[in-house]
Amino acid sequence: MSAKKSSSAARKARIEEMRRAERARERRNRILTIGASVVIVAGLVVGGTFLIRSQSDDSDAAGDTKAASGKFVTGKDGVKKWEGKLAQTHVTKSVTYPVEPPVGGDHNPVWQNCNGDVYDKAIKNENAVHSLEHGAVWVTYNSEASEDDIKALAEKVKQTPYTLMSPVDDQKDPLMLTAWGHQRTVTSASDPNVGTFFETYVQGEQTPEPGAACTNGLS
Repeated sequence: MSAKKSSSAARKARIEEMRRAERARERRNRILTIGASVVIVAGLVVGGTFLIRSQSDDSDAAGDTKAASGKFVTGKDGVKKWEGKLAQTHVTKSVTYPVEPPVGGDHNPVWQNCNGDVYDKAIKNENAVHSLEHGAVWVTYNSEASEDDIKALAEKVKQTPYTLMSPVDDQKDPLMLTAWGHQRTVTSASDPNVGTFFETYVQGEQTPEPGAACTNGLS
């Protein structure tokens, strides 16, 4: 009897040990399953984020290539008008524009302050184009412009909201005026075409976003 009891006790002990081992295996399997699920979900999240970012980058790159398509047509008044598509997508990359200074196209999300702001150093085209979208006139000059003309035009800009001024070394003429989709060369600060261009294009009919801010941007 004692031997039977001893055998029964041993069997129960082995069974209990087997049950404990089985429970341990189940716990390990659950942990592994949960861990694998976390890895899969994390992978999906990372992959999704990468895809979104890639698509965003692709959009930015596409913005570069479609900044503008078309050509200038010069009117009887000497103003060149862009005939074709001027994209308006916000991009964070550099944009290659077909003309210098640009007259529109994809641009940076932040506009250049244009409340009569005069810059003595070059500014980024992408920010200035955003200002044009808001109805600003951009006065530009290169190294061939006279100091007197630069000073006189700077004073006019300072007195005129929705205008800005900066040097553009690569432009072909000494003094140029630019609005969204429009551009002209002027001979001097006293050229009557300066006043006409300001009157016509400062918040003019060409403005894609009339009334949009020219302050609280980039300065």
